[in-house]
Amino acid sequence: MRKHQLLFGAGLLAAASFAHALGMPAQDTVTGVKDHPLLSRFDGARLVGHEAKEYIDVQLVAGKVIDDGKRSPEKWLPLEGRYTRLAYNYPQERSSLEVMRNYEAALKQAGLTMLYACAKETCGKQFGGLMLERVGTKIFPDTSYWSAFNYGRYSTRYVLAQGTRPDGSTVHAAVYVVDPVDKQNGGVYIELVESRAMEAGKVSANLSAETMAKRIADDGKVAVYGVYFDTGKADVKPESKAALDEMAKLLKSQPALNVYIVGHTDSQGSLAANADLSQRRAEMVVKALEANHKIEAKRLLPRGVASLAPVASNDSDAGREKNRRVELVKQ
Repeated sequence: MRKHQLLFGAGLLAAASFAHALGMPAQDTVTGVKDHPLLSRFDGARLVGHEAKEYIDVQLVAGKVIDDGKRSPEKWLPLEGRYTRLAYNYPQERSSLEVMRNYEAALKQAGLTMLYACAKETCGKQFGGLMLERVGTKIFPDTSYWSAFNYGRYSTRYVLAQGTRPDGSTVHAAVYVVDPVDKQNGGVYIELVESRAMEAGKVSANLSAETMAKRIADDGKVAVYGVYFDTGKADVKPESKAALDEMAKLLKSQPALNVYIVGHTDSQGSLAANADLSQRRAEMVVKALEANHKIEAKRLLPRGVASLAPVASNDSDAGREKNRRVELVKQ
């Protein structure tokens, strides 16, 4: 039998000496904290550790741990965003295989894609040691329940997954599971990194003519978010000047380029009203380019498509903001 030697020094020896007498806690040892909305706990598990930071940079393990004495993986995945750590104990009669299969199914159902997965030997001999260091002890109100990760570190499973939300933000989830060993509870450790949604409409306002040209060459179209209108109206607002200047510069640099000026709205309001509004907005952009920049109107065909071609979900403010746009589409 392997010796389950503690890795964090003598300070935890007292806690570990009582490990065999510990069963599942009657309730969560972390108070005032719920499961993360993305992943609920395995049935019967108890939350025993938690930490959340609003916005930091962090690296998640994304590869096998190399047996070089340094406990470092072949690949790290650098991320930044809201960082949440959760640790659970689960009942001894369950297995890490059963627990992990349930988490994998939940991640798949949530639309996440697996980036890396390993089990036991395929994770590398030092994987459990590396993850034990990542789990640490400071997130545990009662460090007795940390011992599950120490005793189970030679029987591990791990998965790293990535998903994109309707508002364009991303979420990464790392799930680490250890078997119940030597009458210890099993352990689940989860790391979640949630990026903030892109501030739609802020970058595209400064899109250069050169960038627009490249996007059209690559994709046949380019979205411009720097053309502004009042709600429900079609008049082009003065603060649209920077975007219109770059659109005109593009068209003057390529005299043979003819484009559709396509107006897009979000889904608020009726489809008929939005179809009319998006058409009128497209027509006003054509008029602005013709009147202020001397671009021939025959090169510009206005079309309004309302909310029929969204690039994000209309269920959130951020998504609706991304959907409200003007596109130049090569004819």
